[in-house]
Amino acid sequence: MENIQPLNRVAFEIGTFTVYWYGIIIGAGLLLGWILATKESKRQGLPKDTFSDLLLWAIPISILSARLYYVLFKWEYYSENPGDIIAIWEGGIAIHGAIIGGALTAWFFAKKKGLSFWQLADIAAPSLILGQAIGRWGNFMNQEAHGGKVTRDFLENLNLPDIIINQMYIDGTYYHPTFLYESLWNILGFTLLIVARRIVFLKKGELFLVYIMWYSFGRFFIEGLRTDSLMLTTNLRVAQVISLIFFISAVLLIWYRRRKAYKSGIM
Repeated sequence: MENIQPLNRVAFEIGTFTVYWYGIIIGAGLLLGWILATKESKRQGLPKDTFSDLLLWAIPISILSARLYYVLFKWEYYSENPGDIIAIWEGGIAIHGAIIGGALTAWFFAKKKGLSFWQLADIAAPSLILGQAIGRWGNFMNQEAHGGKVTRDFLENLNLPDIIINQMYIDGTYYHPTFLYESLWNILGFTLLIVARRIVFLKKGELFLVYIMWYSFGRFFIEGLRTDSLMLTTNLRVAQVISLIFFISAVLLIWYRRRKAYKSGIM
């Protein structure tokens, strides 16, 4: 067995208070996403504090919904270990849960403020996928969200740096860096959304729906490589089912909204 030590998950400690890299990385993703969304909202003429006010609600609700989603599908474990339900620093938050919680929060926020939910969603879309790309590196530090067994030669043939290869060495075995696959897919998606934002033929709300389609498509296939998936049945992965539902729903929404606009003479 090779003598490879994993990276320390702890960033620093202050007395009995421990700060984990997982939390720092997730926080960095949220911060960059907020900066990006705030800049774009100002460009579109929205009040300058729109996303600051929205995120005061959306961040805690999204984190809570992401955790509840994960706990719900791992209830067999958490029902016997209720003390671990709050141990979010150990990982175990589900992106799909965060998307659902964040979208519902944005919808209520937009309704209360008299704003367009679809405009807010479009502004947030690049920030969301950028935050997800960054957040996957929290999984890297925790040595989670990885795929099945591979050889070191396989990883070296991907031209990965040693720091990634060594971190994928877990309990004597090398694993697929699926966290990296998803992070790169999301970075590519972020680039696509930034470019697509300037495309005239996209209607309000469609940038967000393109984000849903892009992320869901990649997640469906990447999830199939993972070994830590939440499962509905022995062979049915929760994330793949939800990704499929999200993708189809986004396609149908684009079709329905365009068809409705066409019939009303707006297009």
